[in-house]
Amino acid sequence: MEAGIHLQGVSKGYRVGRFRTPVLDDFDLEVPPGEYLAVMGPSGTGKTTLLNLIGGLDRPDAGQVVVANTRLDELDQSALTRWRAGHVGFVFQSHYLMPMLSAADNVGLPLLLTRLSRVARRERVVQVLARVGLVDRAGHKPSQLSGGQQQRVGIARAIVSGAPVLLCDEPTAGLDRVAADSILRLLAELSADGHTIVMVTHDPHAASFAHRCVELAEVA
Repeated sequence: MEAGIHLQGVSKGYRVGRFRTPVLDDFDLEVPPGEYLAVMGPSGTGKTTLLNLIGGLDRPDAGQVVVANTRLDELDQSALTRWRAGHVGFVFQSHYLMPMLSAADNVGLPLLLTRLSRVARRERVVQVLARVGLVDRAGHKPSQLSGGQQQRVGIARAIVSGAPVLLCDEPTAGLDRVAADSILRLLAELSADGHTIVMVTHDPHAASFAHRCVELAEVA
């Protein structure tokens, strides 16, 4: 699936009372399919806003957002929801795993919204757990996993539906260097497999794993 990202003339701001704070202004970005892009910049420069626009969680005030050959700014809310389910996976600093569920059941949650049979869902979960190196932890609950392992479960959940675009917001924050580097190498491997990855980070070391780094600045 073509999984490129194209933003042209994108502007986005947020209104508090009578005042509007611009975050992105006439912003352009081109991410080819399969690229691993790091996004850096001070707080308040729109890094998370950019991820939300690419993932269809937010809409631009102006400009075009095209992801995987789909013009997101022209879709209504229900169409955006359907599009997200099949095209974008999210990886967050907080893993948002269900504490009462096993790693396998956490990974399989997105598949409950598909028409796959129970057997097919189970097979797919095993495949992605193998891809992130956690087959032997399939039955473990989050509390029985290390921070790095929990993040791998989060990544497995993000890719289990076959989404070609992976959006990561500070995915290594709070991890020690060894665990963080293992996550960054995994993301690089997923990019080599064909996933298009956009990763927000404050860490230049993390950004060094990406193919390219874009640094955002405050809107003047």
